[in-house]
Amino acid sequence: MSHTAGGPVETVPALLDRNAKTWPDRTAYREKEFGIWQSWTWAEAREEIRALALGLLNLGVQPGDFIAIIGTNRPHLYWAIPAAQMLGAVPVPLYSDSAAEEMAYVLDHCGARFVVAEDQEQVDKVLEVRAGLPALEHVLYLDPRGMRKYDHAHLHDFAHIQEQGRAARDELTPELERRAAALGPEDICVMLYTSGTTGKPKGVVLSHRNIVETSRNSSTFDDLGPGEEVLAYLPMAWVGDFIFSIGQAYWSGFCVNCPESAETLSTDLREIGPSYYFAPPRIFETQLTNVMIRMEDAGRFKKWLFDKFMAHARRVGGRLLDRQPVGTADRLLYRLGGWLVYGPLKDTLGLGRVRVGYTAGEAIGPEIFDFYRSLGINLKQLYGQTEASVFITQQPDGEVRSDTVGVASPGVELKIDESGEVFYRSPGVFQLYYKNPESTASTKDAEGWVATGDAGFIEEGTGHLRIIDRAKDVGKMADGRLFAPKYVENKLKFFPAILEAVVFGDGRETCAAFINIDLTAVGNWAERNNIAYSSYQELAGHPQVLETIRSHVEEVNRSVAADEMLSGCQIHRFLVLHKELDADDGEMTRTRKVRRKIVAEKYADLIAALYDGSKQVSTRTEVTYEDGRKGHISATLTLCDAAVVAQGAERVAAE
Repeated sequence: MSHTAGGPVETVPALLDRNAKTWPDRTAYREKEFGIWQSWTWAEAREEIRALALGLLNLGVQPGDFIAIIGTNRPHLYWAIPAAQMLGAVPVPLYSDSAAEEMAYVLDHCGARFVVAEDQEQVDKVLEVRAGLPALEHVLYLDPRGMRKYDHAHLHDFAHIQEQGRAARDELTPELERRAAALGPEDICVMLYTSGTTGKPKGVVLSHRNIVETSRNSSTFDDLGPGEEVLAYLPMAWVGDFIFSIGQAYWSGFCVNCPESAETLSTDLREIGPSYYFAPPRIFETQLTNVMIRMEDAGRFKKWLFDKFMAHARRVGGRLLDRQPVGTADRLLYRLGGWLVYGPLKDTLGLGRVRVGYTAGEAIGPEIFDFYRSLGINLKQLYGQTEASVFITQQPDGEVRSDTVGVASPGVELKIDESGEVFYRSPGVFQLYYKNPESTASTKDAEGWVATGDAGFIEEGTGHLRIIDRAKDVGKMADGRLFAPKYVENKLKFFPAILEAVVFGDGRETCAAFINIDLTAVGNWAERNNIAYSSYQELAGHPQVLETIRSHVEEVNRSVAADEMLSGCQIHRFLVLHKELDADDGEMTRTRKVRRKIVAEKYADLIAALYDGSKQVSTRTEVTYEDGRKGHISATLTLCDAAVVAQGAERVAAE
């Protein structure tokens, strides 16, 4: 624990006080607004947070109240978290892209009395479901644009609440100080809702001890300090953003940078040049896709230069990063590549200054992972969960591999049960699922061991954990061979043309797959080849697109066949879906994880066609438009066979 004159720092508000005293003039928050970066020091941020806390106190916030926070990454919304904590209230961040009815479930489940919303869009969603939320009393909004003609009896301008807090400072400060002093490490720090891949989201209750100790241990592991720069762009409701932008930021004292918008993210990323960077695999996949698209459009010499030096980087880049022996000639060639290719490419990606990079949320394809490390980017995998305050395993420098998720994080114990499921115990283990004792008891036992729901094993000698797949997704083929869909899906997603893949095969004789094309990558290819199309559906069904996807599937089959344990997971048949899998349609979570059960039920007719030998299938699918309206799209899909590799390494055609 960090210590001050008053003793150990055990809560987030106490860390805020420490930072305002230790680094009063060091930048804590930065935000781009109207193209200009605004900044706040730790001392200024503490003043803003206390003003908000006083304003909320004036509004009637009581200890134990739940305060929902809805919006994109804004310093003011982050300030609402410690402001609530100072008062003994519980912050509950929500996904800003949630539909109104999704928000209604969370707001009703936690009984939120207060909502802090970013803008008119979020306020409208709350007001739409207001009638079904008897506990809700007040809504604060950050951006006043468009809010003038609303009924302001229970609507409040964020800045005005701060002004009221400042005006009542003398009167309310003693109560604020009393509540802040009463806050202890076992009190609730935050409640975060799981993404709900298998059902309704669950409210995960995390204490200040969970967050502070996990932040301390993980920051020490990577030697994070006040000089780091991070870009906060992931959903505030996701535990990954909370631990990086609140937990570690407050523990280490580093600066949290908020981009202007999703549209300016890549520009803002390049301007900030973070030293500490976190992204789920989807972000790295998208960045790689954009690189490949640009290289397809590049001149012949530039493309030759890129291909030549990237081939060299794949051979020696990772070894150099891990400080393994590399010959002098290879070092010199790599240094030349750094000047001509790797350096400019990293700067274009905004990753030129990254000292430590992490990916988590789900498994990343090894080819994608190795691509970034070959550039000299210290990208690592971590394995974690909301229930663990993120960190279960991390990869030490010099021991980074694409096929493991590292060793147990400091303070974490691991074990594998008889069925192969991974269990852990740590200071970060959640308190409980709110209002759900049954799920709490089935996930966490009396000794504090938590079931991850993932199948894996710990390597002898290295202590590294290898995750095979979600335990509930791992199965067996009809002949008894292992079925691990995520392993194959990640290999497919390495190809720029493939955005998403869902593999089926549990209990069956062969595997089949749904594919989503990447509209950006495939659209760029169509443009270069003068292929006209009017919609995603038309492009997805184009014969040349299907042939391209077939070639990718067959390449993955050859790779999978080389793994004796998983060779049964080769894909015999596939189809390219007529629409993208979408969170608004319930097919994915808000963190972009596929809801396999829902997809299998919704598209049961397509799965049946893949397995009954049909050449084509007609289907009608319900979709949700951006404004919330429902509609239907109809399509006739072509079902494609793919060549597989026989066990004797002899290539045969799929039946």
